[in-house]
Amino acid sequence: MSDDVRNQGKWEEINLHRDFMKCPDTEDESFESDQDKKMSFPPLGKDAKGEIIELSADFENAVLKNSYLELLDTRRSERLFDVNTPLTQNQLAFLLWSAQGVQQIVGDNYASLRPVASGGARHAFETYIAVRNVQGLEPGVYHYLPLKHVGEKRVAIEFLGSFPDNKEHLSNMLAGQKWAEAAQVVMFLSCVAYRTEWRYSSFAHRVSLIDFGHVGQNLMLSASAMGLGSCCVAAYDQALCDQTLGLDGYEEYTVYAFVAGNPRRNETAR
Repeated sequence: MSDDVRNQGKWEEINLHRDFMKCPDTEDESFESDQDKKMSFPPLGKDAKGEIIELSADFENAVLKNSYLELLDTRRSERLFDVNTPLTQNQLAFLLWSAQGVQQIVGDNYASLRPVASGGARHAFETYIAVRNVQGLEPGVYHYLPLKHVGEKRVAIEFLGSFPDNKEHLSNMLAGQKWAEAAQVVMFLSCVAYRTEWRYSSFAHRVSLIDFGHVGQNLMLSASAMGLGSCCVAAYDQALCDQTLGLDGYEEYTVYAFVAGNPRRNETAR
C-alpha cells in the first residue's frame, strides 16, 4: 500500500472491500439465514409480462468450433463489430441458453441446475437483451424466460418495449462506451438479491459476484464457439440501466453487461 493512499485516508475503505472478498467465518454460530429459519424460498425466475417469442434454437448449426482447446486458445475480448451483419436467432438462443438455460428443477421448485455454476444453485441473475440487429426480431429490449423450457434446448424471450429514440442511449447506459453501439446485442445481467440472501444472508453478495464471473465466462466461450466477437463490461450507468430495464434498483438491479456481435476480423481491437 503506497504512502499516498494511506495519507489520503483511503485505507479503511480499501480494507473494507478486501475483507468483503475473503471467506466469512463458517463457524459463526450467530449466523442464521432465512433458509435456517425455515422460511419459504423465493421463486427461481420472473414471470413473463410481455409478448412471448419463441426463438429458433438449432444449436448444432450455430456452433462452429467444437474443440475445447481451440476455444480457450482463441477467446479474446473484441470491441469492433460489423454493424450490417445481423445475428441469427440460433446464435442469440445459444448465448442465452448457455448462460441461464434450466436443465433441471430440484425438489419442489427449490433450486435449478443450469450450464453455469452457482453457489447453492441459487442463480440470482436475470438476463435482459438490448437487440440491435437480430434476424426476425424488432429492435428493442427483451427478457429471457429460462423456466419456460426446463430440460429442453429451446429458448423463449419476452418483448419489453422499443429502445429509446435517443441514438446514444445504449452507449450512455454503458458509461459512454460508444463502440458498443455497433454490436448486434448487448445483454444486461441483473441480480435478484433475495434468491441468494435467502440461503447466505449477509454473505450472499460475495457469492453472487463470483457467480456473475461464471456467467461471463460461459457467454464469452459460447460466443467464441460461434465465431462471434464479445466483451464483458463492468462500467455502466446504474440508474439509467435499471430504469431502461424496468428494475426497481433495490430488490433487482443491474450488475454486469455483455456485448456480442459479428466482428470486423481485419480490425479486431483487443
